[in-house]
Amino acid sequence: MSLRAAPRRVLPPDASVPGAPPRHVAIIMDGNGRWARARHLPRVMGHRKGVEAVRRTIEAAPDLGIEVLTLYAFSSENWRRPADEVSDLMGLLRHYLRTEIAELHANGVRLRFIGDTARLSEDVVAMLEQAAALTASNRRLTLVLALNYGSHDELIRVARALAADAAAGRLDPAAIDAGAIEARLDTAGLPPPDLIIRTSGEQRLSNFLMWQAAYAELVFTDELWPDFDAASLKRAVDTFGQRDRRYGGR
Repeated sequence: MSLRAAPRRVLPPDASVPGAPPRHVAIIMDGNGRWARARHLPRVMGHRKGVEAVRRTIEAAPDLGIEVLTLYAFSSENWRRPADEVSDLMGLLRHYLRTEIAELHANGVRLRFIGDTARLSEDVVAMLEQAAALTASNRRLTLVLALNYGSHDELIRVARALAADAAAGRLDPAAIDAGAIEARLDTAGLPPPDLIIRTSGEQRLSNFLMWQAAYAELVFTDELWPDFDAASLKRAVDTFGQRDRRYGGR
């Protein structure tokens, strides 16, 4: 496995303390299908193994000083996949919510969800709401699952909200600034990601946290997501720690 660093992204001067671990790590979990194909298995087996990697990563994150972990679980573009694969993914999501939430709660993990959940089925939406309410006071780690999420859709929703407020006289258009946008993002109240990891060798954001990633460091690994574990996360965090984050000031 090799780590390939993307060109440096600079951070605002007050965004982090030099040498500190990343507060917020976001991961594009890629490679489930390729993992299964290499083993002559159906794609759903790759997704199931990917859930095990999710568990390992959540367990490892707090010990590395990570406060927020965001996982790109289901993108707004994933609806274009074959219907049986989408059904399998939704089934895995239901299974995860039924079987993992109690343990996450016991371990002090707070659940938060980003994306447009309106297209998800009513039972899934109810489980999301219950999980968020149950874990709301936990502080050891904030786990953010991006479900039916896409940055283009998110920014369109923000623009519509700002336009509605302006049309109703609640907002002066001249007062719209970065803060006004960030307050309406799905991630409002969370620190921006310091580090974004993508597995499977691909080197793109794929419509993930595009506004929030403006100053994030990017790390790409050839490792397929089902093989990702605590050591993989530590390698990425160590790579982050080696970056000279000059914040554009010199």
